[in-house]
Amino acid sequence: MRLEILPVPGIGDVTEGDDLAALIATAAPWLRDGDVLVVTSKIVSKAEGRLVDVPADGPERLAARDEVLATETARVVATRGATRIVQTHHGFVMASAGIDASNVGKTRLVLLPTDPDASARALRAALRERYELDVAVIISDTMGRPWRNGLTDVALGVAGMSALRDHRGEIDPYGNELQLTQMAVVDELAGAGELIKGKCDQVPVAVVRGYLAATRTDDGGGAATLIRDAAMDLFSLGTAEAKAAGLREAATLTDGPGATPADPAAVARAIAAVAEVVAPGTAFTHVTDDEVRAGLVASVPGWPEQATGLLLGAAPTPIDRADLVRFGTDVQRLRTALAAEGVPSALLPPPAGSTASACLAL
Repeated sequence: MRLEILPVPGIGDVTEGDDLAALIATAAPWLRDGDVLVVTSKIVSKAEGRLVDVPADGPERLAARDEVLATETARVVATRGATRIVQTHHGFVMASAGIDASNVGKTRLVLLPTDPDASARALRAALRERYELDVAVIISDTMGRPWRNGLTDVALGVAGMSALRDHRGEIDPYGNELQLTQMAVVDELAGAGELIKGKCDQVPVAVVRGYLAATRTDDGGGAATLIRDAAMDLFSLGTAEAKAAGLREAATLTDGPGATPADPAAVARAIAAVAEVVAPGTAFTHVTDDEVRAGLVASVPGWPEQATGLLLGAAPTPIDRADLVRFGTDVQRLRTALAAEGVPSALLPPPAGSTASACLAL
């Protein structure tokens, strides 16, 4: 494969209502079938009128920008000082919801296109119908990446090619079947286009030639296929935000043991986690002997049938009212540590005749 990355200069400043297909076809009469157009989202937004007026400077500008950001935000992922990483209504996770103040007048902000996939489809259709060009279109924008410095362009919208190249089921040269490999080729092409577009050169469109033998007959599923379902996202919150969410959950723990036996190692880790912060003399014991546990459980009022484990807590003695409050706090600390290990629990009275002050059904 031999790839060429070609700039499309001469498009000039784009304003609301401009015909992008005409601007691009006029600036690049050399376009040919199978080319991939990488179009900066900013000119799409400008042509579609996705701009808002704000004060030029001062606190009024910051307040207006915050208001716009709130409108464009579906949920906040992380905040560090003035930096806000949010998920947009499209599903993209990016700084400031992609709101941009560069390459635009000082009293305006540029928002992302409302539907980048639809914008890509419309531009592709216009080039095909009016100029008989069969090209693929990528709408790109700049994003940061977790764990890596620097920015790169990625695809927000695409039409005429698949967003992913799926290698699952293929056999590598060593005879191994590929299980997980799906390459985000439109992101790679968006990054390649950025190499010659730049941020200050006023070259908002690049052409990647040689990657596609032919475009898709349909537009494809778009860049929306790149958005990971929230249920599958292992990093859906920033560190501080995840910690805060965990503390809120800890404050509202529900009572209820698990349906499967608690992992003894997990219970041991939970006990160890609170060992240095509980009151002197407080002790927690995981009862692992089946016969002993059965004998104790028989005398616990309200023992849940589905519970599979027993953990006893002993308060320091002698004990007064203040010690009882502290012991209750220690028990809640342990329940929180157990929940962090994935072990649910229910607080119950201690077994009759035992020296325990409380018991947890696991």
